[in-house]
Amino acid sequence: MAPQKTITTAAWIGLGLMGLFWGGSFLAIELMLRDMPFETLVALRVSGGAIALWTYVFLARLDLPRSPKIWLAFLIIGGINVAAPFSFISWGQQYITSSLAGILNATTAIFGPLVAALLFADERLGARKLAGVILGFFGVATIIGLDAIRAFDLTSAGQMALIAASLCYAFGAALARMHLTDMPLEVSAAGMITGAAVFMVPATLVNNGWPQFATFSPTTLGAWAYVSIVSTGLAYLLLFRVIKSAGSGNATLVTLGVAPVSVILGAVVLGESLAPSTYLGFAFLALGLLVIDGRLLRRIRGRKTA
Repeated sequence: MAPQKTITTAAWIGLGLMGLFWGGSFLAIELMLRDMPFETLVALRVSGGAIALWTYVFLARLDLPRSPKIWLAFLIIGGINVAAPFSFISWGQQYITSSLAGILNATTAIFGPLVAALLFADERLGARKLAGVILGFFGVATIIGLDAIRAFDLTSAGQMALIAASLCYAFGAALARMHLTDMPLEVSAAGMITGAAVFMVPATLVNNGWPQFATFSPTTLGAWAYVSIVSTGLAYLLLFRVIKSAGSGNATLVTLGVAPVSVILGAVVLGESLAPSTYLGFAFLALGLLVIDGRLLRRIRGRKTA
């Protein structure tokens, strides 16, 4: 049996920072949607992130890959792991609150171990992880509720869009581990974000034309800087480090930290509130993620045997 990937202290620090960075992105997206269509938002986000990352790559004089296969991987993985989920999230947030979007984004940590178990021998899905996944799905069902299925509307569609984004992240993280971790991490991140820009920039120019920067408020410009530099550039640098050391399934645990940050910011800045069932569902989801990780269970067992 292949040695299993574990989460080191450095990886946990990376997960914590990514949780903060990505938790804030839902608020920033909510603010940007007031001034632009979702396609323009995503195009600006990935373009700004790509510029920031390539600036670092060239200043650091890092070697660039020469194989056409690597550049093709940048394009494909950028589409799956960045362009698609960013688009699903931004579209979905037109119809649901930033707080709920952050909570539903936590389903990435449920789908991530499932996908990783199918593809990697060192990230198998044992009984404990399977139990955690089941708890997570129960939490998702509680959050969405039967009413969303019975009376499917744009709010329901917005929730489904966030679930679709989580699936994209799960598959994208696995593909990134397969193809993009054997080179400088900064190059991997820059290439992948650029691949996303190749999809999103033409799409927004065709659908919405050139962005009307003169009409953007200072708040919108600040939110754009945040999602580009912090929650795209810096966050994806950290993501590749965590994937390389802890595995793609473990890396998706970051979404456990994203949700509380998005809920707090949504409540404090936007005055958002959530139904009690949403918090109950997140409790099940969080419990499932803790079971998947297993550290808390091991500590409890250790105390009982001590």
